[in-house]
Amino acid sequence: MTKLVFLQSQSTHHKLPTIYSTYMTDERWIEIKALIEDKFEILHSSVEETGEDGGTVEIIEFVSPMGKIRLERTNRPLVIDKKVIGSKRIGSEHKVHFVYSDTEKVHTFKAYRWNDESNSWIEMEMEKGAFFL
Repeated sequence: MTKLVFLQSQSTHHKLPTIYSTYMTDERWIEIKALIEDKFEILHSSVEETGEDGGTVEIIEFVSPMGKIRLERTNRPLVIDKKVIGSKRIGSEHKVHFVYSDTEKVHTFKAYRWNDESNSWIEMEMEKGAFFL
């Protein structure tokens, strides 16, 4: 189960919610999204395809006490084999063909904070299993 804990922020002197989670399972991601929707103003929410591998990126952007935050959860099939097709001669072309699992998935979770100075998203570093909202 995911638990919500409030910690004192050193820079802003107010309490920020922290989500502690051992693994980002589908159930925990749903809990986190519901928590965000209850507590914060949602600016943008979407699901995008990642390309040929059949993966998806789920994005949610919201306003928190820390400013604008963007969460991305990427779901992709596990790469089980990589085949390089081509010649070993200098200047010849080669292609890389990936073989994906039909059953196993890889999930990646990233959090970003909006930086007004650079007008871009900056990736947030966090302890394993902890995320500050």
